[in-house]
Amino acid sequence: MATSKQSQDMPNAHLHELFVDELRDMLGAEKQLLKGLKKLSAAAGSEKLRTAFETHYTQTEGQIERLKQVFQAVDLTARGKKCKAMEGLLSEADEILESFEGQPEVLDAALISAAQKVEHYEIASYGCLVTYAKLMEHTEAEELLAATLAEEKETDVLLTEIAMSEANVGATA
Repeated sequence: MATSKQSQDMPNAHLHELFVDELRDMLGAEKQLLKGLKKLSAAAGSEKLRTAFETHYTQTEGQIERLKQVFQAVDLTARGKKCKAMEGLLSEADEILESFEGQPEVLDAALISAAQKVEHYEIASYGCLVTYAKLMEHTEAEELLAATLAEEKETDVLLTEIAMSEANVGATA
């Protein structure tokens, strides 16, 4: 898996294969998430929550493009792989949708719970990728990944705000 960016001189070169594997995992995860966000958005009762999901859908499209730029920055072809963690999180989100479909007073809270599990997975993954990029002195990749990490954290904060102001305190109609 050697590339021009992986050489004897690159600091912490032992992290390179892990970095590439995680990049591929996240590219696959973000693509899988697009489908999940459509379902979450369609099921949301709150307009504020629906808008948050739609905004995150657009952000996710941008994050996919940013990941492609990261691959380019480290001289690799952008290729994703199926993310088993995202598959599981989205499967759980589907179960939540089914379980609380007829209970509008709790559905939005359940949707936020499912979405925040996804966000926390993404925050952990991008946090590691930023660290690996920094340690290997992939400055451009680090900056791109840090931008995505910041967006994921902002989304998590927004979901918490919606939960605390609407979804967890009763139905909004």
